[in-house]
Amino acid sequence: MTTTLIKGGTVVSATGRVQADVLIEGDRIAGLLQPGTTSAGLGGLEQSVDRVIDATGKYVIPGGIDPHTHMQMPFGGTEACDTFETGTRAAAWGGTTTIIDFAIQRYGERVMDGLAQWHEWANGNCAIDYGFHQIIGGIDDDSLAVMRRLPEEGVTSFKLFMAYPGVFYSDDAQIFKAMQVGAETGLMTMMHAENGPVIDILAAQLADAGKLSPYYHGISRVWQMEEEATHRAIMLSDVTKAPLYIVHVSAKQAVAQVAAARSRGQNVFAETCPQYLYLSLEENLGAPGFEGAKWVCSTPLRSRAEEHQNELWRGLRTGELSLVSTDHCPFCFKGQKEMGKDDFRAIPNGIGSVEHRVDLLYQGVVEGRITVERWVELVSTTPARMFGLYGKKGVIAPGADADIVVYDPNGHTSIGMGKTHHMNMDHSAWEGFEIDGHVDTVLSRGKVIIDGNEYLGAKGDGQFLKRGLTQYLT
Repeated sequence: MTTTLIKGGTVVSATGRVQADVLIEGDRIAGLLQPGTTSAGLGGLEQSVDRVIDATGKYVIPGGIDPHTHMQMPFGGTEACDTFETGTRAAAWGGTTTIIDFAIQRYGERVMDGLAQWHEWANGNCAIDYGFHQIIGGIDDDSLAVMRRLPEEGVTSFKLFMAYPGVFYSDDAQIFKAMQVGAETGLMTMMHAENGPVIDILAAQLADAGKLSPYYHGISRVWQMEEEATHRAIMLSDVTKAPLYIVHVSAKQAVAQVAAARSRGQNVFAETCPQYLYLSLEENLGAPGFEGAKWVCSTPLRSRAEEHQNELWRGLRTGELSLVSTDHCPFCFKGQKEMGKDDFRAIPNGIGSVEHRVDLLYQGVVEGRITVERWVELVSTTPARMFGLYGKKGVIAPGADADIVVYDPNGHTSIGMGKTHHMNMDHSAWEGFEIDGHVDTVLSRGKVIIDGNEYLGAKGDGQFLKRGLTQYLT
């Protein structure tokens, strides 16, 4: 059994930080040790371990968990350009050691067939550990019955869409029935909360007026339709008593709806994504020519973004927003985003960020928006608790998987093509971003997979994770 000692670092958890050395035996954490006891007090332990990692002056944190990714997802006549192999490798470079991806059932398909397809794509290809949520794109008696069996498969959350009529859309009656199953089983209902039918009318009217550039993607998906759908999902959740998780919140008005529900004691949770914390409709979607297509995603980037961003950061500080995912759904500019060159409605929706989430959130620490403890909570501990992985993931403690990141707060990361870009894309949505911190070393179940500027992982290192129920239900 291989043993590793991480010495000299500051171990950071969601509740505090402590100077400690971390002993790893095989794929598990064996213990946290007082600094200096490793060689003097434990009979020369430092000399007996197989590997010593010097973390002096650095943070030692649990590996990042990105609970919202879409590897090689079919969408809009193409598919996300990161496979499970390339996407999980890029995630590892950025300090993420677990992803939870979305298996898909579409109209007319069977739930278990969709789950089997995603298992086939991911098995033996992932560089890091992975789990699945289940998208339910056709709610009927068969899918409702199968949903009750999902926990046996280790899939304890399902996603519904109030957007994309004709693709994934569910009406209120279907959502209500699915939420009733969620209430009965403890399954977490994840919701894409936008009023899709109204958005489609607005988009068609803009197109008829000749307003077809990427900028109008954001104009068509107005914040009122995010707030309205968020409120409606919360009310349906209140009646059914189903736990509810709103994905990719972008508008401050939607944050207010979540905050109000939580203040009433509802089991309502929400995430946001880096793009909503840093990017804007005017500067990015409104870039010259067709460049704005690089930032087409849904929910969209917002106008007057600073107002929304300030509320999103505040929500992250106060707990009104529970965590930060990426909604990683990358498409190349050439040949994919260009499908919508003549009509923004045909641009594949998605941004690639899985490699940068840990860094981008750490910049929030540097800027005084969140504490270093809250950083760890947002990128690792809360995702583990929210989605049934805590104890095994999301914590540096004896018995936990040795998923660990050594992060240098005095380092520097320049994001962009030719710099730190390992995603299978021909552009970076984060070109030119500078981060005051750096992922130095990444361990996945005790194996060093990133060492400085060297990748030591391999296709197939990742294992499928059967998840338990959320730990946040009251």
